Amino acid sequence: NPEDIPKEDYAAFYKALTNDWEDHLAVKHFSVEGQLEFKSILFVPRRAPFDMFEKKKQQNNIKLYVRRVFISDNCEDLCPEWLSFVKGIVDSEDLPLNISREMLQQNKILKVIKKNLVKKAIEMFQEISENAEDYKKFYEQFSKNLKLGIHEDTTNRTKIADLLRFYTSKSGEDMISLKDYISNMKEEQKNIYFITGESKKAVENAPFLEKLKKKGFEVLFMTDPIDEYMVQQMKDYDGKKLVCVTKEGLQLEESEDEKKAREDLKAKTEPLCKLIKETLDDKVEKVQVSERLVSAPCCLVTGEYGWSANMERIMKAQALRDNSMSTYMTSKKTLEVNPDHPIIKELVKKSDADKGDKTVKDLIWLLFDT
Repeated sequence: NPEDIPKEDYAAFYKALTNDWEDHLAVKHFSVEGQLEFKSILFVPRRAPFDMFEKKKQQNNIKLYVRRVFISDNCEDLCPEWLSFVKGIVDSEDLPLNISREMLQQNKILKVIKKNLVKKAIEMFQEISENAEDYKKFYEQFSKNLKLGIHEDTTNRTKIADLLRFYTSKSGEDMISLKDYISNMKEEQKNIYFITGESKKAVENAPFLEKLKKKGFEVLFMTDPIDEYMVQQMKDYDGKKLVCVTKEGLQLEESEDEKKAREDLKAKTEPLCKLIKETLDDKVEKVQVSERLVSAPCCLVTGEYGWSANMERIMKAQALRDNSMSTYMTSKKTLEVNPDHPIIKELVKKSDADKGDKTVKDLIWLLFDT
C-alpha cells in the first residue's frame, strides 16, 4: 500500500534503480486491476539527462517484470519517446514468463500497459503543477518533452497542452498556462495570438505586436525551436484558434468606424503599394496595407501556409538539411506598409506627384533593406 511507505524508502529505491545521486522530484505508485493487472512505480528525476534526445541511447527507462521476475529494461513499446525521461518499474501479472522479444513487440497487453502509464504520468505532472516552485524546476528541465508529446501524441494532446507554460507580452517574468491566457482574454478577442522567435528579448519589441498591444491583447512568446514544430500540430486550444502574428492574413477584431477609416486609407495608399511592388519586383510576393502596425513604417510577413521566418532560420541552421525541402516550404514574403506613418504618407505624396522620382525608389529600397 503506497500510503504505508515512507518518503525515504521511495528515495532509496529511486537511487538504487537509477544510480542517481539526487532525490526524485515526484513519484507515482499505483496498481491497475480489471481486465489486466499490473503494479507500477514511476519517478520524475530532478534533472534532464544531457543525452536525452540521443538517437543511439537506450530510449526507455522503465524496467518490465512479470510476477516479480525481471524480463527487460529496454522494451520500447512500454513508453513513448516523449516520456523517455520518466524512470520506473512495471510488474505485470498477465504476461507469460517465457516471453520473447518478438512476442513482446506484438503483445496487446503491453499496449494497454503503455496507455495506462502515459495516463498516470500525465496525472503525476498535473500533481507537480499544483506546487509552483516544483513545477518551475520540472518545466525548465522537461518542457521540450511536453512539446514533443504535443507533436506526437494525438490522444493526449489536450491534457499535455494544459501543462504548457509561456511568457507573454503581459506576464513579465512569470510564465502562464494557456488556461490563464484564455481567462485573461478581452471580450472581443476571438483567437489566441502567438509570436515565434529566437529569444524573449527579440520578440517582445517586434513591430508585429504593435496593434495587438494597443488593443490590449496578450501575445504568447514562443522562443524554443521545438515550438515551431508544436504549433504545426496544435491548431487550437479550448475552441480558440492559435494565430501566428508574423504571418499574413492576421485579422484583428475592429469596430465599423475603424473599418471604414482603414478602407479609406487603403484606397489612398493603393497606388504606392503598386509602385513598391514594381520597384522590388520578385523580392516580395505582394505589397499591402497593414493591419498590425502602429509606429513602424513597414514590416515583412510570411505566407499563412509554409514556414514562418523563424522556422526558416531554424531549418537553415540544420547541419544535415535537405535543400530541396526549403525550395517549396520557404514562404513568399509580403511587405505590409503602415498608411498612418509619416514616411509612408510622404511617399504617397511624392509618388502621386511623380511616379519616376528616384528619391521615392531609393526610399523604397531603404525601407525594404531595414
